Amino acid sequence: MRKVVRDDTRPIDESGPMMAGIFAALTAAFLLNVAGWGRLAVFCLLACLALSVGLFLWEIYSPEYGFRMPWLQVERERTVLPIWRG
Repeated sequence: MRKVVRDDTRPIDESGPMMAGIFAALTAAFLLNVAGWGRLAVFCLLACLALSVGLFLWEIYSPEYGFRMPWLQVERERTVLPIWRG
């Protein structure tokens, strides 16, 4: 029988737990609103919004998965100005 070795060299998706937290906060807000706890539901909605903004900023500024714009080149170009002697 041949032994199968699994190669787990892929990067771990770190946004999964954050997305689960966002879903949990949104579900809690819905259930609390149905139960009649409006203020606590609004608090859970605000927590969901804060977690969403945090996830968005992490996705944008992550060095591995971050937002790249290859069409923008922001390298400084060296310019040589002609010296005119007259």
